[in-house]
Order: sequence, then structure tokens, then C-alpha cells
Amino acid sequence: MGSKLSEPASTSHFKARRRADYRYFLSYRTRWSDNDQYSHINNAVYYHLFDSVINAYLIAHCDLSPQTSGSIGLVVSSQCQFFSPLSFPDVLDLGLRVNRLGKSSVTYEVGIFREGSTEPAAVGGYTHVFVDAVSRKTSQMGERMREGLQKVFVEPKSSKPESKL
Repeated sequence: MGSKLSEPASTSHFKARRRADYRYFLSYRTRWSDNDQYSHINNAVYYHLFDSVINAYLIAHCDLSPQTSGSIGLVVSSQCQFFSPLSFPDVLDLGLRVNRLGKSSVTYEVGIFREGSTEPAAVGGYTHVFVDAVSRKTSQMGERMREGLQKVFVEPKSSKPESKL
């Protein structure tokens, strides 16, 4: 009696993402050192990519100055789903969106695309909780930060089935 394992809902949800689902992009040229012994980008590099696109956006559009801002974001959770391998010398497009925007936290999603592809090779991201840069106590995000994040925020689709009437 064999049982068929199904793909977790979150994996299929992320796999269904397309380039148009993201609001901001950053190009990344892979390096030889990004590859591991299996000739594809090492899993840990994906988290560097997430950090790069998120922080580039925060600095350019949310008034973040990592060395001098009074409030900083600390990563409290992270995840990544891998769908197809990438390797040097690929050029990548890193797509960014915000899935959840609270008063003191934000959940980012990053789609990693091979240049020109509409389907992601990986989708992941993390959640930042904003804290006072000195005390490390939770603080509400500033107005400029919130305004910038709102620009890449994607409203969740309703989970209610649409009426056919």
C-alpha cells in the first residue's frame, strides 16, 4: 500500500510565483566563489542575496543608514524553498515584496530569478523586528521606513472562494 507524498502548500504557493509578483528588483552577477563542490550556488549564498536586495531597498527607499539609524531590523525567522539550481556565471534578478507589515515588524519575500526567466529558481526571505539600535528593545518602525515598505507591500489574496453567482 503506497502513499504519495504531496508537496506542502507553502512550497507550491512559492513555486507558483512569477516575476510580476515582485515590486522591486536588483541584479546580481554570480561569482565563481558562489559555487560549491557540486557546481551550483551554495545554499548559504541565497541568504546573502536576500540580505543584499532587502538592505539595498531599505537604504535607497526607506532612509536606512545602517551605522547611524536609531532603529534597526533584526532577523527573527528565515526560510528558503529551492526549485532549480543556479550556477556561476548566471546573472540573477532578485525580486522583493513585503508580505506582512506590522507596527514593529515586516516579513519580506525574495524571488531569485535567472536573468530573463519568469519562474523563480528559489523563493525565500525573512522577518525583521525593529529594535532600538542601542537598547535592542522592540520599537515601532519610523514613518519613512513604513512609507518605503508600503511601496513593495502586496496585499494578501482573500482565501474565501469567489461566488459563482
